[in-house]
Amino acid sequence: MKTAVVYFSLNGNTALAAEKIAKKLGAELIRIEPEKAYPEKGLMKFFHGGRSALKNETPKLKPYSFDAEKYERIVFGTPVWAGNIAPPLRSFIEENKRALAGKRFAAFVCLSGSGAQKAVDKLKAALGIESLEAKLALIDPKTKPSEASERQIANFCDALIGC
Repeated sequence: MKTAVVYFSLNGNTALAAEKIAKKLGAELIRIEPEKAYPEKGLMKFFHGGRSALKNETPKLKPYSFDAEKYERIVFGTPVWAGNIAPPLRSFIEENKRALAGKRFAAFVCLSGSGAQKAVDKLKAALGIESLEAKLALIDPKTKPSEASERQIANFCDALIGC
């Protein structure tokens, strides 16, 4: 099954997980980025990112290459911001809403605190679906690497390979 891993990452945690998942699944990796970058450090990082997530903003994205016809499954990756998906991922979904219809979906989220299930629920709502083939929540896989995270990634991929 042809799979794409579509992700947004601010500090590298989601990017690291996306790369590992894409490699294990033999999937194409598609990084999305907003035209206007979010602050990466300090209080402004949380203020701007959290506010943007709470308002369900859809920032304009830098150009990316995505042909939905090539894929049967899309795996979405996002950091959790204020219990929500990152706004660039919401933009991607809005831009590709029609093309995503009928696809199979899975998702992983990266976070430092809480809100994973809430973010997954908001992703499902944005996609207009009731369930995902698989889901995964990772606690800072780049900044706090662990054997547990590696096992979780492997189990997530194994679940998708079995679908």
